[in-house]
Amino acid sequence: MIKTQSGVPGPRPIPVLGNLLSVGSEPHVFFAKCAEQYGPVVRIKLDPRRDTFLITSPQDIQHVLNQTQRYFAKGYHKDPILSRVLGNGLVTSEGGFWLRQRRLSQPAFHHHRIRSYADIMTAYAQRMIAAWEHGHSRDIHADMMQCTMEIVAKTLFDVDLHTESGQANPVGEALDAVFHEYVKQYTSVMRRLLDLLPVSVPVPGDKKLQESVEQLNRIIFDIIDRRQAEGTEDRGDLLSMLLLARDEDGTGMTREQLRDEVMTLFLAGHETTSNALSWTLYLLAREPEAEEQLLEELDRVLGGQPPAFEHIPLLTCTQRVVKESMRLYPPVWLISREPVEDVEIGGYTLPAGCEISVCQWVMHRLPEYFEEPDRFKPERWTPDFEKSLPAGVYIPFGAGPRVCIGSQFAMMEAVLLLASVGQRFRLTLEPGHKVTLEPSITLRPQDGIRVKVWKRT
Repeated sequence: MIKTQSGVPGPRPIPVLGNLLSVGSEPHVFFAKCAEQYGPVVRIKLDPRRDTFLITSPQDIQHVLNQTQRYFAKGYHKDPILSRVLGNGLVTSEGGFWLRQRRLSQPAFHHHRIRSYADIMTAYAQRMIAAWEHGHSRDIHADMMQCTMEIVAKTLFDVDLHTESGQANPVGEALDAVFHEYVKQYTSVMRRLLDLLPVSVPVPGDKKLQESVEQLNRIIFDIIDRRQAEGTEDRGDLLSMLLLARDEDGTGMTREQLRDEVMTLFLAGHETTSNALSWTLYLLAREPEAEEQLLEELDRVLGGQPPAFEHIPLLTCTQRVVKESMRLYPPVWLISREPVEDVEIGGYTLPAGCEISVCQWVMHRLPEYFEEPDRFKPERWTPDFEKSLPAGVYIPFGAGPRVCIGSQFAMMEAVLLLASVGQRFRLTLEPGHKVTLEPSITLRPQDGIRVKVWKRT
């Protein structure tokens, strides 16, 4: 018997605020408790206008993600902050427009194209660690943010952001300001209530966010305009491919579409990978045994040479470390979809326009699929283990037609940067520095991750 949404179990909401106070600053913990207490479909009140349903059945997750574009929308265009930053790019666009943009963007991420960026990734990683001094303290998250931003700028624009003088780069400043303001507003309990106001009504942080976005826009439009004026020569970067891309009718992307896709790739392309690497290095610093296994492989496979593309298939332990880190700390920890019509999920009829949430933080820690789910165990990632996981359980890059277009790029970058760091340095956590999760649109360390770096002899 199919039940209506009113029968879905979940925490009791309070008037106006719903379950927002229970969510607090640790929404990942709240979702995990809900899944454990109420089962595979949980009704949660985060928005006075509609219900949110957290689903944890792998079959239901696969259905929702695989049918995105047909029966489910992403609905991110309704987020006034995200839309303001990313425009109508691959993350936020829907329907036929998204399909056209995906088709035009796909050649930029073909295997041979991605492979050509390996040397850039290694070179920039080597430049980063060349500035590290034995026994000194570093904020490894800040280092990873800077390095991945420089890599994405070079591979996307063929622009080098590195400044020998050490002065702050305007692009980096604008990026940090955008994410800082977005994180502040997204994690605020009042953000959901403020979203009920018309977009024209200013809310705290709006002015600073808008100024940061406008600064980034000026930089990106300037690069696009200069490249278009120079002609359509392929310079080997992703922007060249986007400028050259043509649909079946011979049309390409407009200036505004190029801006939205570039902004999406720029922001998402460095934020998620830097977080993944930061948590990976944090976990290794906590687990000397896992670190020792990684370093043994790096010494054996690399033989003192900088890591390169051809080494990646041989770095099996390194890949397992990255996979396990993304299991425990998925860079994007929560995704949502909206059914375009009433839909049956888990024996319940859920209404069109509701929010269906898939929480990677919850799925990646389910004990029925991961033995000792809270432990960092890279050795679990054998080929047989991966084959045994049902689809929909481990989804660090999403799944279905909206799977991350840059997943191969991100995985290669993570392996090469991790190998570059591990080949030259050991890391230990700085005593007294508390590492705190900040779950916003991505899973960040709130106040960075301070470590001491020790040269390997």
